[in-house]
Amino acid sequence: MNKPGQTYWGQLNVERAIFGALGAVLAFSLLVNLLVLAPSLYMMQVYDRVLVSGQVETLVFVSLIALVALVVLGMLEGMRSFMMTRVGRYLDLKLRDAVLSQVIEQSRVEGDAKRRVLEDFGVIRNYLGSPAILPFMDAPWVPLFLIIIALMHPWLGLLATAAAVVLFGLALANDLLTRKALREANARQSIVQEQALGAMQNAEVIQAMGMQDAIIGRYRRQVADMGAAVQQSSDAGSTITAISKAIRLLVQSMILGLGAYLVIRAELTPGGMIASSIVLGRALAPIEQTIGSWKQSLLALDAYRNVRGFLSAVPGDRARIANPNLNGRLTVEGVSYAILGHARLTLNRVAFQIDPGTVMALVGPSASGKSTMCRLIVGAISPAAGVVRLDGADVTSLRPEDAATTIGYLPQAVELFSGTVKENIARLGRVDDAAVMAAAKAAGCHDMILRLENGYETELGPRGIFLSGGQRQRIGLARAIYGEPKLVVLDEPNSNLDQEGEAALIEAIFHLKRRGAAVVLVSHRASLLRPVDKVGVLRDGILEKFGNRDEVLREMSPQPTPPRPTLVPNEQQSARSGGVSI
Repeated sequence: MNKPGQTYWGQLNVERAIFGALGAVLAFSLLVNLLVLAPSLYMMQVYDRVLVSGQVETLVFVSLIALVALVVLGMLEGMRSFMMTRVGRYLDLKLRDAVLSQVIEQSRVEGDAKRRVLEDFGVIRNYLGSPAILPFMDAPWVPLFLIIIALMHPWLGLLATAAAVVLFGLALANDLLTRKALREANARQSIVQEQALGAMQNAEVIQAMGMQDAIIGRYRRQVADMGAAVQQSSDAGSTITAISKAIRLLVQSMILGLGAYLVIRAELTPGGMIASSIVLGRALAPIEQTIGSWKQSLLALDAYRNVRGFLSAVPGDRARIANPNLNGRLTVEGVSYAILGHARLTLNRVAFQIDPGTVMALVGPSASGKSTMCRLIVGAISPAAGVVRLDGADVTSLRPEDAATTIGYLPQAVELFSGTVKENIARLGRVDDAAVMAAAKAAGCHDMILRLENGYETELGPRGIFLSGGQRQRIGLARAIYGEPKLVVLDEPNSNLDQEGEAALIEAIFHLKRRGAAVVLVSHRASLLRPVDKVGVLRDGILEKFGNRDEVLREMSPQPTPPRPTLVPNEQQSARSGGVSI
């Protein structure tokens, strides 16, 4: 159980582990940056000692030292890269399931899974394993190189420090000039991707109704807007990168000139002149590289903030009480629901109860809230007020393993998954062949499945694209009743069925009723009312009627108009004159 007030992010304790690993990488970076001095020191020794003394033994000795240092440097560089890759791997293992589960969980509240959070998570993971982060690991040690240059000569130190300050200022300018444009470009890129995805998903509608030009025109405008934002950030970043590179080359030339002047004045050795130029290049490289990788780093930082903000807004997991033996008594207590950002209630204080073995039909005009009520009953979304209970337990508080064995759901838009027929019927879990076949027979689709190319082993493809709408619906029904759940919710289960399929559906509902399951059914066809016991009438989000089927249908039937009395001639004359006949 989590601590009171603890968020899901705090419960995972990811930040401490990541910062600990980055601290270790920084320590390796210190060793790497110290060993980077080896070529400079080697050159100083060659110029100032070997060439002056002419001792071959000294040359061999310093060469061996330099060789060992460079070998160790290569090993440490490789270890540092391996560590960063493993930090990304750790983040993947620690957060992968948590992010996906919470995205699914929070879709109950917001009604729309945050796919962007999953994309942000991928950005962070890839960034931690990329070379773009290494300049930020080297940047803290830039002052070390500046101090070393200053020890060679104060004037050289002043020149190097001034160059570092200028480049650091350019890095800040790069941030100020590109941050807003990068974020706008990223947001517009998401819009473009959504537009393209929507076009691909609705390709048949677009082609059938000649909407290609309109779709392409809208897509072109969105790409143009995105391109303008990308161009703005890229132009600023490219300009600053070019300036920083020119400044670095200029300063390296200036430090050679200043070093030569100091050598002439006997204030610096020739080896020190060459070494100071090399060390300066190493000191300025991380700053220049951060400017070059700023775009990628900024995107990763924003992605990290989004993931952390998302998980920090989620309360920590609390221990859920196991409910393995639910009976299926459904109680809806004053449930209201509104779409996020809309004041109008989709459902308003709906309340009813059905017992196990009862079939209830939800009827009403379109947009009356029937599908929303189905989603609330199965816990797919959370109500704004009220509660849906299953045997007294809040349906949103059920453990996934309890919901898997208790609830069956066939949504209006049937979504199947990549995999075989039997894997889809078994809800992508452990496949019980006998239970799969029993569910298919109860749903009346066993013979249909056997006629497929590979029977129950037939691969369905993404979203079941290899099946017709009716086939998807019947397999979806088998999935809903797999494992003999105690509560089954069927939203327009016959919308794509032919007469044979509808007859099988009615028999499946009778089967569920006989074995004691509570069934909630939404349909506009009177043929499905045969197994129904209770009827609820929804209109504009309000449950107008609820009761036994025959009573509610009788109340809903139009009352016959009483016949007008036939007047005899004298009565007709009396009616015209306004008098009453006796």
